[in-house]
Order: sequence, then C-alpha cells, then structure tokens
Amino acid sequence: MNKLFEDVINRIPDYKVFLTVDEMDESSKKLAKEYPDVVELLEIGRTRDNHPLYCLKIGNGSDNALMFGCPHPNEPIGAMLLEYFSRELAENKELREELDYTWYIVKCWDADGTRLNEKWFKGPFTLYNYARNFFRPAGHQQVDWTFPIDYKNLHFHDTIPETKAMMKLIDEIRPKFIYSLHNAGFGGVYWYLTRDTSEIYEDMRNAAKKQGIPLNLGEPEAPYCEAFAPAIYKSLGIKQHYDYLEKYGVEKPEEHIKCGTCSADYAEEVCNAFTLLTELPYFYDKRINDLSISDITRKEAVLESLKFSEEMDGFIKSTLKDATKYMEEKNPFKLALEAFTRNQEDNEATRKMINENPDYNRPATVAEKFDNLLVTKFYKMLSLGLLVRANEVELEKMEKNKEDNPEKKRVLQKAYDQALSKLKELSEYLEENIDYEVVPIKKLISIQLECGLLMAEYLKRI
Repeated sequence: MNKLFEDVINRIPDYKVFLTVDEMDESSKKLAKEYPDVVELLEIGRTRDNHPLYCLKIGNGSDNALMFGCPHPNEPIGAMLLEYFSRELAENKELREELDYTWYIVKCWDADGTRLNEKWFKGPFTLYNYARNFFRPAGHQQVDWTFPIDYKNLHFHDTIPETKAMMKLIDEIRPKFIYSLHNAGFGGVYWYLTRDTSEIYEDMRNAAKKQGIPLNLGEPEAPYCEAFAPAIYKSLGIKQHYDYLEKYGVEKPEEHIKCGTCSADYAEEVCNAFTLLTELPYFYDKRINDLSISDITRKEAVLESLKFSEEMDGFIKSTLKDATKYMEEKNPFKLALEAFTRNQEDNEATRKMINENPDYNRPATVAEKFDNLLVTKFYKMLSLGLLVRANEVELEKMEKNKEDNPEKKRVLQKAYDQALSKLKELSEYLEENIDYEVVPIKKLISIQLECGLLMAEYLKRI
C-alpha cells in the first residue's frame, strides 16, 4: 500500500460512538459549506417518512465511484467510514488526484430504519444492549433488497422510495466502482466481490491482520455462497437464492421470495459496475478462524443450528400470536419478525443439501462448530429483541394516548414480559459461553477503508 493511503488510514480518529442520522446530516451540510469548490450536497430523494436523502459529490475525477452507508440500518460502521473519508477527500487534494474518481457519498441510505437503532449507537457495546435496541426491516422493506427483477418466475417491482432514489443515481452517474458498506454483527472479516480480483486478496487479508481482527472462516452467510478464496465470496443477488431453492426441491420458489434483488446486481446489469462489500463484526471470538478439528461433524453442527432456529421461531410465533391483533399493521418490528420466521422452505432446502453434499460428513472445524452452535444463537437473539420492541412500541402508544383497554394492555404486557425474559436468558447463556471482544470502531473503519482504497486503485489499473 502506498504511503499516501497509509497516512490517510493512520489519521482515522478513535471514534467511541456511532453518529445519529441528524448528526450525519449536519456534518454533511457543514462540509459542503466549508469546501464549496470541492463538495456539493445533493438531495437524491426522500425516505418513506419524508426524510431527505443526502448525497455528497466530491471531486472531479475521470470515473465515478459510489459509496453508501447503512444499507441495513443496524450497520453504521460504513457511515462512520464515510464521515471520515468525505472530510479527508474534501481537504486532501493529493488523495483526490491519486484516486482520480468523482465520489458520490450517501452516509445513511436507510435513514428511517437507522433512527430505530440509535439507542445502542452510544453504547454500552454489549451483546444484550445491541439486541435489545436492534432493528432490521423485513426484506420487502430493505433499501438494498427491493431493486426490481424479472428472473424465471420471479417478478418483483414493488420498489420503495429509497431504492428508487439509488436506482436513479446509479442510472445517472453509471459508477465504475461501488462500495456497499454493509457489516455483520458477530464473527470475523469477509468480503463479497462482483468479480474475482485475486491479485489483491493478500493485501485485503492483510488489512484485517494489521488490525488484529480474524477472518470469518466458519460457515458462509448463505449455503449457496460461491467462494473465490477463504472468506472471499462472489456477490450475492436474489437469483442465487431462487436457484438454490429450486435445486433442492422447493416448488415455485417465487412464492417464498418476498423481496427483490440488490444494488450490486442492479448496477452490474445497468453499467457493469464493480461492487465491493467488506463485512466486519462488532464482536468477535478467536474461535471464528480456528481451522483445527472439532468433536462433531459439520452436518451435526448445521442440524443443531437449524433445530435451535426452528425452536426459537416457534417461540416467537406463539408469543406474537395473541399480541398481533393489538398491533398496528405497519408495526415495523412485527413485520420484520413475520418475515424472518417465514423460512421453513430454506431450512428444508438446507437439510436436503447437507444430506446430498458429502462435504458435510467430514468433521467440523472449531470455527464451523462455533459458528453453528453459538454465533447463530447470537443472531436469533436479535429476533428476540425485535419481539420485545414489537410489543413495547404498542404499550408506549397506549400510555401516550391514555388508551384504556385492560385486555389489550394485559396481552401486550404478557408478550413483552415473555420476550424480555427469553432475551435475557439467551443473553446470559451467550455471555457465559462466548469469550468475545468488542472491536474498536477505528479498527473497523481502518479495515473497511483500506480495502476500499485497494479496490479503487486496482480497478483503475485493469
């Protein structure tokens, strides 16, 4: 890595908290006022709650690059990268000239959803506090998963306003490089790429190694992921999900897919754009990259994970059953839970796959066992947080409106108490069984930014 890029990464501040939507907006406005000859602030659209979607245009390079944060609203690491990088670009002429891009930067794409995560943005950064204040929308309400698609018998065109705004921007600027700033919750570092770029894989892995953060060498995020190299995968679109369901016996996959495709898929179709994702964890345990052999098979580990997931989904559905009739139809937490517990077809396809694929008969690595038996429990804990909040928001409305309905309050309070008790129980179990560290925000930005700079430079050379 060249000295200029090293200096840029070394200047990343030691952020202790994540910025709110309002704080990011104010910072963008301030930057545009400070550097009017270099920075332009565009409003590219409005959210469903009518919040302006701001985009910073910085520099005047020969190719366009697009970067966006909070494509999922519980993923603000990239927003903090953009908070730093946008100012660095504005102030650093040498960096702008070296990279030779015109940068389009959207710090917070899902602004409405991000507001529903802000209670954990200032800490404390614990498994419980993250889960208790977590929000992630149902697929058909996710800004990065409602791009239109017609594939086989799947036809999705119910595109939401935030997605339409990004589509319009992509259509207009036709970016060469897109940095989609997602991040994971627990695990290690891994990547998604539009195409194989093996020449820089070692440099990308070193970006994580320098910060002391392990690679994610457990199970891939989806069983149909195509690996270019360990922890480096080909980009996922909805086509792969459809083909996977179809391959493993699900009739009419289109009936089980309730969302569209993603920005990477759309942009590749529109202008052959290259998209990079660098997935990073808030928390990690060193077992996530331990390739030594465990005491169970990979098949046993995956089946145990599926069993736990289905048991928790059963608890969530039963707890929701009575309370749902007292919830508003558009309760975002309820809608998310209904979507996230509608995965029986995926589970059956996975069972069929592991029975047919001999690789699942081998002994699981420690990383695979840890991923299946503990990390998956962490992600189910997030659904319990949604369950608590689905009831909590309705109880708060009753109190605010001084609504006198004893039966409604009783049902909602009971569901709230059951969900909170289960959340605390699982949180305590994970605290006892996971030896996790909280990754400093500066380290996460450093890895994500270094990989972005490496890829931006690489794409200029090929």
